[in-house]
Amino acid sequence: MTKKMPDKWQSSIKAMKAVQVAFDMDEKIQLSIRREALDAGLSPSDQIRDILGLPINKRPKRPRLTVSLAPNDYQVLAEKYDLKSEQQLEIKKKLMDELIAHVNKNR
Repeated sequence: MTKKMPDKWQSSIKAMKAVQVAFDMDEKIQLSIRREALDAGLSPSDQIRDILGLPINKRPKRPRLTVSLAPNDYQVLAEKYDLKSEQQLEIKKKLMDELIAHVNKNR
């Protein structure tokens, strides 16, 4: 007897069949493609698909920046902002404020 796949996993079938391809290229080439992507409002992956003539998924993306923070990073930031490392939401708010101030200062 076969079990039916849950509906929430149906959309993942295509992604499971895709294979990620990594390119080891000269740094100048990579930087150029990344700049083109930024100027076009695309991810580097979508820019590569466009260059290769492949379709691009035009789903709306949330414009966001990400950074990975380890527990010791939270400890360092908590000390910097005079908070506790468990206050991750407050730390995130301080990080956003610092990033905004950085950009405004460098304009």
